Amino acid sequence: MKPGSPFIFICFRNQEDREAAIKALDGYKWKGKELSAFEAKPAPDPLVRRRKEASGTEGEPMNIKRRTVEASATSLAYLSYEQQLKQKQSEMENVLQKFGNELWSSIPTLRVFVEKQRQEHGGLPCAFEPIRPSPMQDGYRNKCEFSIGKDAQGVKRVGFRVGSYTNGFLEVEPIAHLKHIPDCMKQAVALFEEFVQSSPFEVYSAETYQGYFRQMTVRMSHATGQVMVIVGVHLQSLSETEQKDMKAAIVECLTSETGKKAGICSIHFEVIQKRQQGQYTNPIEHLYGDTHIEDTILGLTFRISPGAFFQINTPAAQLLYQCAIDVAAPDRNTSLLDICCGTGTIGLCFARHCKQVLGVDIVEQAIKDAEYNAQKNGIENCKFFAGNADDLITSLIRQANISPEQQESLIAIVDPPRAGLHIRSITQLRNARGLDKLVYVSCSPQSAIKNWIDLMRPCSKQLRGDPFVAKKAIAVDMFPHTPHTELIILFERETEKKSESVAEEATVNDVRETHEGSQLSVDV
Repeated sequence: MKPGSPFIFICFRNQEDREAAIKALDGYKWKGKELSAFEAKPAPDPLVRRRKEASGTEGEPMNIKRRTVEASATSLAYLSYEQQLKQKQSEMENVLQKFGNELWSSIPTLRVFVEKQRQEHGGLPCAFEPIRPSPMQDGYRNKCEFSIGKDAQGVKRVGFRVGSYTNGFLEVEPIAHLKHIPDCMKQAVALFEEFVQSSPFEVYSAETYQGYFRQMTVRMSHATGQVMVIVGVHLQSLSETEQKDMKAAIVECLTSETGKKAGICSIHFEVIQKRQQGQYTNPIEHLYGDTHIEDTILGLTFRISPGAFFQINTPAAQLLYQCAIDVAAPDRNTSLLDICCGTGTIGLCFARHCKQVLGVDIVEQAIKDAEYNAQKNGIENCKFFAGNADDLITSLIRQANISPEQQESLIAIVDPPRAGLHIRSITQLRNARGLDKLVYVSCSPQSAIKNWIDLMRPCSKQLRGDPFVAKKAIAVDMFPHTPHTELIILFERETEKKSESVAEEATVNDVRETHEGSQLSVDV
């Protein structure tokens, strides 16, 4: 449902459910209005639409510029690294300016504060330090998900799509020339591509839903050189015998001399299927070798399972986590809440500086890895919990059991998915007593702006705790040759006394500016 639209579109698993819903909703009276329910016309298939556009109105081919895999995967690779950093610094400044503008327009009581911050920080709502460059610019990725399909000439390929299916792209192109992929991954991809081209099993087609081989995920460790391969397959109606033969052929291919030279020591088989409600990963079967690989960050060793989240640029992750530690400035009286903790990397790196670390993540296997990582590194002041952060934050805060009388403090670090935190999590963090600092790590800063604004909103029935204030931002280049940048923002709690002084200052300035005929008005 789009805001302001009179239509709601609902998807169903089958036609029977759809017809039952139409029968129940059509003519139903709701808020004084009568609802009309009917079967919606399907949206045009993006692939068919693109083909029509390419053929022109008279059926003749049009001169449409083909998108390249370089433009799709490494759109900044044509720039020098210094130019990339300059561009990313500027883009993050634009994000912070947008954050400040939305703060100014949506929270009138903060306008004077925002203006003061802008004057002090070059037009930005908080201090912004120079971008931290990645220690490694080429071959830095420790994980890649490669598509398996066909190129524009119909040749079977293992590589990257030049665009998404929703934009009308199906073609898969080679990746051997891309700068950000390490050589060991390129070797593994070339080996498996040969296997796919000679296999009797067809590659999967997103257009027809037929075929088997769909994805090849490769993970590697910069510390050990280990390479893990996860082959994603649609089983269709393969018999048990056919499945067994397929798995045996995959292992035989990847354990050849070429596979050993690439460092392949762990092979897994992923069954790609429609996920049921509450299912976050596809079933993965271990076929050969090590069940996990290991990598190192800030002197700690981390076990990485096939589906676990781990920062894709290990050298830059060390820089990112050290920046987070520096801005948070924890001490031995600090308890840390690690929200969306994954395999525990951030929390465990903080642990040596804290009294205790409490982490939560929705992926159960990631929590198991986090517990293993704590044990392997001899860290005893960390506890990890599997579940939805929206449901567990309040419980974690109670468990932290901080005592302000003993100078104990509580810090939260959040590293959420691209969409950011749910408002329920924001509400619980706002309402947490004793939580005075929050470090927000975002891989998609544009998407995080709403979270940042909610952290700074004045108290309300829902947001009962005192607001936070953005103090400092640091950009870290985790993704050289791409437009993406990681951004850290330190938020500190505004006490009630400070909040009142800000409001008073706003009121005084509002009166002063009104007498002076200023167009700026602040509503309090």
